[in-house]
Amino acid sequence: MRHFIDLKDFDTGRLEAMLETAAQMKSGTDKSQPMAGKYVGMIFEKPSTRTRVSFEVGISQLGGTPVVLAASDLQLGRGESVADTARVLSRYLDAVMIRALRHETVTELAEYADIPVINGLTNLSHPCQIMADIQTILERLGSLKGIKICWLGDGNNVANSWIEAAALFGFELWLAGPEAYRPPAALLAWARAKGANITLTEDPVAAATDASAIVTDVWVSMGDEHGSRERDMQPFKATTKLMEKAQPDAIFLHCLPAIRGQEVEAEVIDGPQSAVFDEAENRLHAQKAIMAHIISENF
Repeated sequence: MRHFIDLKDFDTGRLEAMLETAAQMKSGTDKSQPMAGKYVGMIFEKPSTRTRVSFEVGISQLGGTPVVLAASDLQLGRGESVADTARVLSRYLDAVMIRALRHETVTELAEYADIPVINGLTNLSHPCQIMADIQTILERLGSLKGIKICWLGDGNNVANSWIEAAALFGFELWLAGPEAYRPPAALLAWARAKGANITLTEDPVAAATDASAIVTDVWVSMGDEHGSRERDMQPFKATTKLMEKAQPDAIFLHCLPAIRGQEVEAEVIDGPQSAVFDEAENRLHAQKAIMAHIISENF
């Protein structure tokens, strides 16, 4: 049994195999239903559009049955321990995906579950999103080798998963954001020890210059306090001028939902270089591949 909690839990070859499966499932060359007869729980402590729909549709397309569980539907939301919830769900389900407020909830669920646990998002990481993003880059650009990826904004959960991906896939990663909002030092140290080429900067132009992809996210995530974030992040908006600094065929990525006029100009996200809706679609295909590889005995 293998959980899917963070990218760094896997070697590069295994992740590449998942991405190959995702491409085959998207193209229709792989129409298998490796989860026939299986039931997958979906726990939502935070609401979602893409995670909810892509997982529910993906489970069904793979032949499985999704069981949707809002936190308010569970005793987990009224005092039952995560460990007991894991033990009970293991008696009913074949796997569980959870979109959690705290990363510790996912790791504890995995510790006590006898079934695979998939991280649909936590405050610390968003590995399914990055798998979809990498699939999108491979479709648009053909390879990750020798490319530079520019991240604009704070060191949030999505940025953390990009750092793990840089260590595993070998692309150059520049993180442009205010010093006060940088990613965890321990994670950066881990990635660099693995050979990752990661640059932290407060200069968005330097980060965007010659980049093959410019990536950002909302500045204020669900549950975060606004405070001075919007003011602090203003220099790191994805603009047409920044896109002009990137490679001519560079793409723009955003995990959505986006606030046009805040972290990204409308002209960028709605422009010809934007790949955000391919990226959103690829959540379906990447997650189907992840589920097939960790839940089915056939992969």
